[in-house]
Formats: sequence, C-alpha cells, structure tokens
Amino acid sequence: MKSSKRRLQALTESSDGLPNYIKMDDSETSIPPVLRSRLHDLFSQIEKEFDLLYAENLNLQEKIDILSEKLERESYVGDRQNQDYIEFETSGKNSKVKLTQSNSQKVKASHKLRVQTSKIVSSFKAPTYNCQLVREFTGHKDGIWDVSSARPGQALIGTASADHTACVWSVEWGKCLLQYTGHSGSVNSIRFHPTRDIALTSSGDNTAHVWQAAVNWDLPRGQSSEEELEGGAEESLGDGGDRPEVLRTPLTELTGHIGVVVAADWLTGGDHVITASWDRTANLYDVETGDCLQILTGHDHELTHASAHHSARLVVTASRDTTFRLWDFREPIHSVSVFQGHTESVTSAVFTREDKVVSGSDDRSVKVWDVRNMRSALATIRSDSSVNRVGVSGGGLIAIPHDNRQVRLFDLQGQRLARLPRSSRQGHRRMVTSVAWAEEISNINFFSCGFDRRILGWSIQPSKEN
Repeated sequence: MKSSKRRLQALTESSDGLPNYIKMDDSETSIPPVLRSRLHDLFSQIEKEFDLLYAENLNLQEKIDILSEKLERESYVGDRQNQDYIEFETSGKNSKVKLTQSNSQKVKASHKLRVQTSKIVSSFKAPTYNCQLVREFTGHKDGIWDVSSARPGQALIGTASADHTACVWSVEWGKCLLQYTGHSGSVNSIRFHPTRDIALTSSGDNTAHVWQAAVNWDLPRGQSSEEELEGGAEESLGDGGDRPEVLRTPLTELTGHIGVVVAADWLTGGDHVITASWDRTANLYDVETGDCLQILTGHDHELTHASAHHSARLVVTASRDTTFRLWDFREPIHSVSVFQGHTESVTSAVFTREDKVVSGSDDRSVKVWDVRNMRSALATIRSDSSVNRVGVSGGGLIAIPHDNRQVRLFDLQGQRLARLPRSSRQGHRRMVTSVAWAEEISNINFFSCGFDRRILGWSIQPSKEN
C-alpha cells in the first residue's frame, strides 16, 4: 500500500515537485489569479514547514539509531556475562547454582525477554560481516526505484529512476556512461541481458523497453558522476565531451498492459521477458518479435514485482493481494502455485541459487520458502519497517532494504549477520528502495539505491573474527 502510493505520487508529480493538477494555464482554471497566487504562497509555506520537520526527524532518527546500536552491544555483552556467570556457578558434579529467588526470577524474565526480542531482530550476536561504503553515484533528478548489476565480467550497474530515465554507470570510475530517455513515465526497474549488451526497463508509461546498452569506455575518466550530472539539463547530457551518451530509441517496445509496468525480467537464455503490471496481470513476451505470448492472470490486486529463475524457466510474481505466485514454463502447459504467508502487500520475491524463494512484504517480514513446499516458510525474518526489493547473493546472503533507511543482512536460516552503517556521513537519507549484489569489482560487491537520489557502492566482507 505505502509503496504503491509513493509510486503513484512519483508518476503524478511534475518535474518541479508540484502536483500536475495545481499547475494549470489560465484557460484551464476558474480560480482568480489573486486566489491562485495566494494558494501557491500557502503551499510554499507548507513545504518549508515540512522541510524543517523532516530535518528534525532525521536528527532524531540518527540519535535513535545510535542508541539502538549501543543497546544491542550492551545486550550482547550482558548475555555473554550472564551466561558465563551461570556456567561458572554450575561447574562441577555436585555444585549447586548460587542464585537467590530474586536473581532466579530476573534470569527467567531476562530469558523471556530475549526470546521475545529474537522474534523481531533474530539475535543480539555481534555482526559477522564488515560493511564499508566505498563509492557514491549521483546524478538522477528524482528518486531511484531500482539498481541492477551487469553480467559477470562487466564493471557496470544500471539504475531506474522516477525522473523518467535509466542510467548505466561505470563501477570503477563512478561515472554515468549511458542515459536512456525513451520512456515517458517513471522508470521502475532495470535488468541487463544475461549474455548481450542490451537492457530491459519497465515504466509508468505502461510499457517495457529493450534497448542497446553498449557503453563508450573511451569517455574521459577525470570527473566524478556528481560533477558530470549535477544541475545539468537533459540537452547538456548528450552534447559530447565528458557527458554520457543519451539514447532515446528502444530496440523493441513491449506493449499490451493497461496499467503501470512495475517490473520486468529476462527468462533464462534471454529470448523471453516477463512483465508485471498494476493491471493485475503478468505478460510473457518474445523479445525478437515483441509479441505477447501469454497473459498470466490470477492475482486479485496490482502486481508489485516479477523475477525469473537464473537457470530454469520459472517466474515468481508478487502482488498487493498478500500472495506471490510461482509460474512454471518448463512444460508446454504452464502450471502455477500460490504462496500465502504474508498479511500485507508482497513487495518482492526472488529466487536463490539453492532453488528457494525469498519474499518481502509491507507486513515488515521476509520469508524464505522451498519451491517444492508451499505450506510454510523455512525461515521468517521480522523487522521494524516495511520491506522493499530484496536481493540475494550467490552465496545465500539476503539483503533487506527498508522504508526506515536501513539495510540489513541475513542468511537463509534467518540469522542476522550485519546492518549497513547509517549516519549523516554515510548511508541513505530516505527510504532504500532496492539492492543488488555483484561479483567483487575493485572491492565493491554490493549496491543500494533510494529516494535520496543516490546509489551507494559497498564492500561486504566476512569479519576476521569469524
């Protein structure tokens, strides 16, 4: 529900942030000029008040984050000390536990509290992974909905933004090498072809586009992405020099949906594409011809995500109807399985290398499923904020982006491994919408993006103590 409202807002707002229904010509409104001017003044005052409240909220949230991390560390140390004391007092065959009744009740209460808390944050154990911010990519003019890494061997990432563009970035240089401007609505997802230099994007203009994603590696390397794109108009991005190339025409335009296309992905082999739309359907397309081969129906509400298996002709679609569906195209007559386990909108569902599915939801939970057993989840991870588009590494690390600007890491058993640093100097300043893993490229193997218009490149490495 929340993410749908945000997406609708991004699609209905104009480039300067004012709602389209407010920005009218004199001939389109009966409001007298004096009243219209007064309305604009009032909206400006409201915006200023909101900015002040938002800044105060950020400061308070940072203080809460610091206190929360301090509490976790103290709880972890306290658990270890309490455990060591009990073990010492009970050592030996005939020794007795030297606890008074009051202390015993405290231990029981502490244990009960730890059990209850573990349902929310997995455990208080120390982080087992080190997370370090390495590089920042900036230049988009509006929030970023999706980030995706290119195929192995290419040091590239792609981003999809509410500013109606998609960008291809050099990971090593931090530069935008190619900007795609062919969509007339918010660009909601981006995926690279598994073997070719082409990309797939979905959009609020009710279409998905396949476009040439070959980049010019001979662009100058001296300037950063921030210098390159900050404050520049679209016309200045394609005028040569150190500007990125601008591409406006797709190779193939995939049409047929009557609602926003929120996600699209390549099926294994790259000959077919799956799309997910607010019109409650998913479409299967032939990339070569652009023909829609099948319309997948069954969801009761708008779709929120679609993802394909890395090696089998399997697809999962997520929906606001609190379910996600597994579609099997390995046989001429496809089959479908429905997974029910969330209580609110399912925001994403992705496959793992171990043939499991990881689903995230606005009900503040992430669940791990076996594709052969729909009855119950193998693991459940609970958090304190809505979950956006999750990412799973080849090694089975689950990265969970949240509305509250946090990114947390878990394993497939639901054990918490780490949380990405979040402060005024590093981390996201607004909700984190999407994450992506990559083969390690110059010590960067993880990316996150959000509605603060930034993409962050991280180094995620096992802790030396583990």
